[in-house]
Amino acid sequence: MDDFPVGRASFDPPQQVADRLWRHVADVLRDERELIAARDVSPPVDARHLRAAVAAYDFDRPADPEAVIDEVAELLRAATVHTTHPRYFGLFNPTPTLMGVIGDALAAAFNPQLAAWSHAPAAAEIEAHLLRFLGGRLGYPPETVAGSFTSGGAEANMTAVLLALTRTWPRYGTEGLRALNGRPVMYASAESHLAWLKIAHATGIGRDAVRLVPTGPGLGLDVPHLARRAAADRANGDLPFLVVATAGTTAAGVIDPLHELADLCGDLGMRLHADAAYGGAAALSDRLRPALAGIERADSITLDAHKWLSVPMGAGALLSTDADGLAETFRVTTSYMPADVPGTIDPYTSSQQWSRRFMGLKLFLSLAVAGRAGYAEQLERDARLADDLRVALKTTGWDIVNDTPLPVVCFADPGDGTWEHHDAVAQAVVRSGRAWISPVRLDGRAALRACVISHRTTSADVDELVQAVNDARKATA
Repeated sequence: MDDFPVGRASFDPPQQVADRLWRHVADVLRDERELIAARDVSPPVDARHLRAAVAAYDFDRPADPEAVIDEVAELLRAATVHTTHPRYFGLFNPTPTLMGVIGDALAAAFNPQLAAWSHAPAAAEIEAHLLRFLGGRLGYPPETVAGSFTSGGAEANMTAVLLALTRTWPRYGTEGLRALNGRPVMYASAESHLAWLKIAHATGIGRDAVRLVPTGPGLGLDVPHLARRAAADRANGDLPFLVVATAGTTAAGVIDPLHELADLCGDLGMRLHADAAYGGAAALSDRLRPALAGIERADSITLDAHKWLSVPMGAGALLSTDADGLAETFRVTTSYMPADVPGTIDPYTSSQQWSRRFMGLKLFLSLAVAGRAGYAEQLERDARLADDLRVALKTTGWDIVNDTPLPVVCFADPGDGTWEHHDAVAQAVVRSGRAWISPVRLDGRAALRACVISHRTTSADVDELVQAVNDARKATA
């Protein structure tokens, strides 16, 4: 693009030139969308070659914008696990919706500042409306829902811990842990996401304060064991304050017994947080939502739209009905921030972040265009494909080792139960480029894990996965 301005002038080129560059970007994205299914899901990467290609940009002289875009796109094609591929059956990384991608572009272009309501009234109200909608689907009275969009589930879960500490010990916010007459401890399933350890480290309660409770036969948190552990901790002078119920574990998609945990927390005077980062999306489907029964009894809920709601990363959310508690947890005043607008809430006063991106727009656009019914159709389709996968795997001699209504399928080879065997099968599938799956340990048992997470996945892709797994099993026998 010979007429593209260089130096400082490149920040804001003439509109005609900018339009041509946008058309080029659109062509690159169109090619990516049309050709992704023909590529290997996970191409092999030579780290030295990759670093050399990146290091070629020394930033000493301006580069042609179209050439840079093309070269970076090629790097991403050649050195990425393609989570947008229809045969990516991996972690909770979805193919984003088109409207989600457009939403991210609009958010970047308008660049609203979501610290103060007065700086971004439209963005703040869009996000607040979304939080009320999501909270309502999860069983909270919509008019009582408070919370915030977050960078992801880890930040949302940390918000829940800070809220629980503040509400349990009002002096914690000012005086810290020295205000407590013992060590606070919290409980989560051994199958939960271990971001809890980082969160405990960051909040000052310490990693040893996280009690990882064993699971029962169905891989859900063992409630009687939790009750015994909490009683023992209290007898030892510790201070149990929070239980985490996982609604859709990372490894197996299992939903902990929500009503039982809510009952126990009520009896023992502990708070309950539901980590529904993945499984909470099921609330948009009338058919799948009953699996989340009891989640409305949690004091707070985490939901990640960038998981099963198929928007670009990152778009987590923390939901609660405790607006006052969030305000107390994150209260701060300073003269350089704009004055409060009566009847509104400045996001920085009720969330961990200060300046932040307009994360909710990509979900707003996706929901507005697809509608809740459109999302329900997709979620239920994923669940049916997972059911088909279970049947096909059982038919070809695999054991299904998890039980969940969510589209996470864990399966084991009854002929060889070793970790080494299952790891070798997973690696062979990944190296083949035909699909992406992972090995996993479930309560100590070796298995393979496949999650239907892409809206591009079809029955033919499920069939190809089954064939790839069986081919890999034969090759590694």
